[in-house]
Amino acid sequence: MRYTISPILSTLLLASAALADVPKVVTDFGPIDSLTRQVMGDLGKPFMLLPKGGDPHDFQMKPSQAQALSDADLIFWDGPELMPALNDAITTLGTNAKSVPLLQTGGGKVRLYDGEEGTDPHAWLDPTNADAWIGTIAAELSAKDPANAATYAANADTAQTALRALDAEITAGLAPVKDKPFVVFHDALGYFADHYGLAAVGAIELGDASEPGAEQLTSVKALLTDIKAVCVFPELGRDPKYIETVAEGSTALIGEGQDIEAIMLDPGPDQYATLMRGVAKTLTDCLSKS
Repeated sequence: MRYTISPILSTLLLASAALADVPKVVTDFGPIDSLTRQVMGDLGKPFMLLPKGGDPHDFQMKPSQAQALSDADLIFWDGPELMPALNDAITTLGTNAKSVPLLQTGGGKVRLYDGEEGTDPHAWLDPTNADAWIGTIAAELSAKDPANAATYAANADTAQTALRALDAEITAGLAPVKDKPFVVFHDALGYFADHYGLAAVGAIELGDASEPGAEQLTSVKALLTDIKAVCVFPELGRDPKYIETVAEGSTALIGEGQDIEAIMLDPGPDQYATLMRGVAKTLTDCLSKS
C-alpha cells in the first residue's frame, strides 16, 4: 500500500521543523525584549528576566530565571551598567549561550555621564540606537538559525521602518517645547534629550544607585530658579519626595512620572513604541503649559 503526505500536512511538518530550530533567547528587560520580539515575530518569544514592576538596578535571580539562562542559546541584554548582578549570572549560568551586550556590541551611540560616573546605560532612549540594535539582533538570530534568516531580516526591516516613523512622529510632537528648560529625577534621559535637541538642564539623582544628598538638592533647587525651569519630572518607581523638595518655592511645575525603563508597561513587541510615546507625552503635557 502506498501512502502519500497531503500538501497541508507537508507544510505543517516543514513549519514545525523550522520552529524546532529557533534559538532559545533570553532578554534582560522590557525595551530590549520588545525589540527582540519584533525581530523574532511568530517564530518564537524570548524569556524576559525582569518581570513587570521589577527594578533593573536591584535584580535578584530566581530559580526559573537561572534555568532560562542555562538553557539559552542567545542572551540579548543592555550590559552590566544597567543590571550589574546579571553579568556574573551570565558568566556562571549562560555558558552555552552567546552573550550580546547591546550597549557594547550593538552599534549606535554611547553616552558618558559627566564627571567620573561612567557609561550611561539608557541607550535605548535614542531611537537610532534601537534601530542599530534591531539589526544586530536579526544578525545574531540568523547566525544561530540560518534557515529562518530571511524571516528575521524581513521582520527587522518592518521594525526599523516603523521605528523611523515613530521617531519622526515624536520629533514633530516635541518641536514646540524643545527649547523649554526642565529637570529630571535622575540623569537617565540624556540619550532622549540629545537626540531630540531638548533643554534638559539637570538631574536630582546623578546615579542609578545613589540617593541625592543635601548639597545636590540645594544645587538643583537653585538651578530651577536660576534657569527658570518650566518643569521637573519624577520617575516611576522612585521616591517623589525629592521632586517636591526641589520644586517647593520655585515656579517649576511637577510633571507626570516618567517610566523610562518600562517598569510598569506590559511586555510585548509594541512596548518600545509605547515607552517612547509615553516619555514624549510627559514632556509635552507639562512643558506646553508655560
